[in-house]
Formats: sequence, C-alpha cells, structure tokens
Amino acid sequence: MFVDKAKIFVKGGDGGDGLVAFRRELYVPEGGPAGGDGGNGGHVIFRVDEGLRTLMDFRYQKHFKATRGEKGRNKSQHGANAEHMVVRVPPGTIVMDDDTGELVADLTRHGQEVIVAKGGRGGRGNIRFKSSVNTAPAIAENGEEGQERWVTLELKVMADVGLVGFPSVGKSTLLSVVSAAQPKIGAYHFTTITPNLGVVDLGDERSFVMADLPGLIEGAHTGIGLGHEFLRHVERTRVIVHVVDMSGMEGRDPFEDWVKINDELRLYNAKLADRPQIVAANKMDMPESEENLAVFKEKVGETRPDIVIMPISSLTKQGVKEMLYRVADLLDSLPELSEQEENEQTAKAEEGVVYRYEPSGDIEFTISRDNEVFVIESEGIEKLMRRTQFNSYEAVMRFGRILRGLGIDDALRKRGAKDGNTIRIGKFEFEFFEGGTDDYLYEDE
Repeated sequence: MFVDKAKIFVKGGDGGDGLVAFRRELYVPEGGPAGGDGGNGGHVIFRVDEGLRTLMDFRYQKHFKATRGEKGRNKSQHGANAEHMVVRVPPGTIVMDDDTGELVADLTRHGQEVIVAKGGRGGRGNIRFKSSVNTAPAIAENGEEGQERWVTLELKVMADVGLVGFPSVGKSTLLSVVSAAQPKIGAYHFTTITPNLGVVDLGDERSFVMADLPGLIEGAHTGIGLGHEFLRHVERTRVIVHVVDMSGMEGRDPFEDWVKINDELRLYNAKLADRPQIVAANKMDMPESEENLAVFKEKVGETRPDIVIMPISSLTKQGVKEMLYRVADLLDSLPELSEQEENEQTAKAEEGVVYRYEPSGDIEFTISRDNEVFVIESEGIEKLMRRTQFNSYEAVMRFGRILRGLGIDDALRKRGAKDGNTIRIGKFEFEFFEGGTDDYLYEDE
C-alpha cells in the first residue's frame, strides 16, 4: 500500500537536572560546591533516506520521543548529553506543524536533516552559582523540557516523469507496459487512488522513474475529488506526460480534456504551466482515433506549437518505445536541480523550523484576577519556574528576587494586592507579602 500522509507526535528529550553537592574529601574541610550540570536532552531529527518510498512505517509508530540528558553528578562532573533520535523519511517529505499549519521542512535530498523537536537544555549545578558573596550555594536548576508537537507528514512523489490525464485514459496500462510496476487496472473512474511508481529501463544505459498519478477531474485545484492529493505529486516531476484518449469514447473531446487538465495544473501552481510536456495520444488502435488525432494536432498547434504529440497504443505497444526515447532525450536536455535551488530549498526548510520559546531581554507578563486570586500569565516566567527546584530554600529566594527584578511586586500592588493575597503562576500558588521580603511561600496545586 502506498501511504503519502501521516500524523505523528514528536518530543525532544528533557534536559537532565543540575545537582547540589559539596566536596567532602579528607583534608578538605570546606571544599565548596561540586554539583555538576545536567546533560542536554536529545533532538528528534528527520533524515532523508532515498531507500524509502512511502510513509508506511508511520502507520504503526506514531510517537517518537528522544531520551533525556543525564543528571549532574558530584565532584563537578556534568551529566552526559542524550543521543539524538534520528527518524528516517523518504525523499519528497513535507513536514508541517499540525497546530499552526506552518511549514517545518521540505526534505528532498538524500541525507538532508532537520530538527523537528529540540531537546531541552540541562540544568545548572550549584558550581555555576558560586560567587564572592555566596561561596557555598545550595541552588541548582531542573533540566528544561524538550519541545513537543504534533506534525503532519506529506509525501510528494519524487519521479522524473509524471503521467497525468483524466481517469480511464490508459495511464496505469501504459506504466505496466513500460516498467515492472503492476498497478490495478480497470475500466472505471478513479482506478488509481494512490500513485504508482515504475522504473523505465531503455536498455541504452538510460533509465528514469515514471509515476502513474491519480486521475484528475474538473475543480481538482480547489480540492474536489482527489484534488490536492494528486496535484502535490505533479510538482516534483521534471517532465509531464499527458495521456489523452484519442478514441473519443464516452463522447469526450480529446482537445477539451487536454485543455481542462492543463487549466487545473495552472490554477494549482502557475509554474506547472511551464513544465516540459509530451502528449501521449493513446488508444490509437481504436476506430476514429486517427481522425480525432488530426483534429487534435491542428487545435493544439494553434495554441501550443511547442507541444510534442506522440501517437501510441498501450494495448498493442504501438509507438510506445519511440515515445519513451523522446521522454529520455527531453530529460537529458533538462538541467539538474541547480545549486541555487538546493540552497533555497535548504534555507526554506531551516527557516520553517520552530524551536521552543527562549525569553531574551525583558520577560513580558500580564496580571488578571480570578475572584480573590491574582493570576500572572507569562511564558518566560513559567519556563523559569520549571527550571527552579522549589525544594531548595535558596532556589525559592532566588526565584523571588527575579520576580521583583521584573517589577511583578510593584505591578501586583498597583492591581490591589495586599499582604496574604494568593498569587497564581501556572500550577503554583504563592502568598504575597506586602513588606517585599524574600519570604515567598508556595504550594503545588
């Protein structure tokens, strides 16, 4: 089964906690702080593996969590950083943040990597808090939580040649004739509901990958029918082979079919209108096909004289070999992906990566009231709280000093906070003291 869309959960590893420890050695009665830093948590990294062709593996495993960093140790030893979790994805994978719809990465080249969930930093041990006024600090930090998110993966088929056309024009039959692919074939609409890939070997040391893409209908560019599920795959192909049924079966006009498909491609992505295209005039073994072909060539020549039209029959294999050689020649004449385009794609992917919020400068906050409780909302302060070890008296005092330095005490007084009022920050509640001392009381809800 071909799977080209998946939704998964990724989480970077938490950072290891810092340690409060002191040197306790013979003949060193006052050795000072010796608690090491915690190690950094591992990232979740997506790496392109050209050996993969589908997102099938993500149907069975939907959660990817990197390991956390080791805790700090005594004797000033830092905890080890966790190893990164590398998740292999096929080339052509687009990674989107499921909550915001933001592009995280567009992965196209073998070996290309992107961090989709960043690991948390390790907490600092008490050796980091030693100063001239506090030579024996009993303060350490918790490790930072790793980034977590749901992401949506979409696979755009990486093929040299894409077969496009209305349903039942013979695309699947053509692919089965020219390659070892065995797509499902039937005389009904939407036989192909997922792309099929086949390698075409011409026997002259030339080969290319051909994709039989799902059939189009009018309005596909707006998502009608298979819509975008089909069109996103066309964007990856270097050459479009437009298969047109020249027999005119079911009362269809070959030229009108050709115009409608091209309109859908252009409306979805204007660049597809300039993509090199060869028309495979199929079913030439049927009655009236020759007459329809003559009319078709005349009409196409009036609008697009550059379009190459190759009469073929997938059933009898008439003209198929000649058409394949023409496609190979066209591919040979096209430039490979330029270095500039690769750099643009890489930059686009890197710009799309969203890491955890890192407060810098002044931390912003808002104060509101929930009945008699004053509620402080601030992402920066909540992050600071997660890193504070509240079982340490010195750590609580330090946290209180930071809040006062941010101006929170003054802001609370302006909002009417009095001695003994309850202050809530995240899941913690504190008791406010009008005197402005360091005696903050706290309790976990």
